[in-house]
Amino acid sequence: MSFLRQAVDLPDSDRLIASLPQAVVLLRPGLKIASVNAAAEQLLGQGARRLTGKALSAVIEFAETRIIDMMADSEVQISARDIAAKIGKTDAARLNLAIAPVAGYPGWQVLTLNAPTELEALDGVSDAERENSVLRAPEILAHEIKNPLAGIRGAAQLIARKLRAKDRPLAILIAEEVDRIAHLIDQMQSLSSRTREPAVPVNLHVAVRRARAVIEASGIEGVVLVEEFDPSLPEVMANSDALMQVLINLMTNAVEACRNADRPTVRLRTRFASGIALHGHGRQSPLRLPIEIMVSDNGPGIDPLVRDHLYEPFVTSKKSGQGLGLALVRKLLRDMDGRISHDRDKFAGQTNFRIHLPVADTGARTLPDVGTDDRGVIS
Repeated sequence: MSFLRQAVDLPDSDRLIASLPQAVVLLRPGLKIASVNAAAEQLLGQGARRLTGKALSAVIEFAETRIIDMMADSEVQISARDIAAKIGKTDAARLNLAIAPVAGYPGWQVLTLNAPTELEALDGVSDAERENSVLRAPEILAHEIKNPLAGIRGAAQLIARKLRAKDRPLAILIAEEVDRIAHLIDQMQSLSSRTREPAVPVNLHVAVRRARAVIEASGIEGVVLVEEFDPSLPEVMANSDALMQVLINLMTNAVEACRNADRPTVRLRTRFASGIALHGHGRQSPLRLPIEIMVSDNGPGIDPLVRDHLYEPFVTSKKSGQGLGLALVRKLLRDMDGRISHDRDKFAGQTNFRIHLPVADTGARTLPDVGTDDRGVIS
């Protein structure tokens, strides 16, 4: 190091820390803020003068209260990804953090913070690993459960034939409930399947229109569907049936979410969105996901209690839901090398679900048979 200093004039440590894109917070004993760099000022929404001397817990409120308790041991190193935290009066956000003791200064610690990148939020690799044990359960139990279910259903049908008319609905109810359980198992089997359906070039607007036709046929009761398509988008690399299932699930959720709104509206939008790519997983170069399909609704938004676990199995705010729809959506998109994310536009009063897909290998191709109105919005 001394040789390097003689060879070149290196910047000092303070300048290096000030230039880091990650938020850096120096903590004195007792988790009191001693100093911050410019990135920390921006992330925490306050200047260094206002932050200095404050307790860290007064500036950041972690959803997991044990985080602060763990930090109180100034001799340990802690690293945590994608944890919920509230900064000041803002809504809960997600943060990555790392904290370590400062060598030679007992009780002092250095904390680094940064928001998960869009790629990390979309990729969700750790979530997939965490869910693996849950999703594999149907592989083991499906056969053992479905066989007795078939027997129960058959017995209920036989009993129904012998019962008086007034008692028959009970037997029919048993058969219907058996069908519902079997359907639930089928969904779980789809989630646990490790077989990827082949991806081929797909006209995404045809898939959206087909999904819309299914939704409208099921009855949307006054909900308005608005299309805002970019007709110049190329085909995407996807599985047509899986993509349709994804869109049907998202549109169904959107219709249900806004049904009680003043003017219930679901928007279907397609556009080019640069900057999103997948790295790693055996790829020599990043896989770009520049095609975005957005399904938006003007409902009240997602329940905060489930917002951070929306794509996990059995998580739902619906009274009659099983919490498998969005878990299946994410699984189907992953199999197509696609990703899904969601956000809330408070100014517009909209909840947005965004699908990102790769362009088909065949290259860009203008989509046919898509008409536009006099505003240039596809009708």
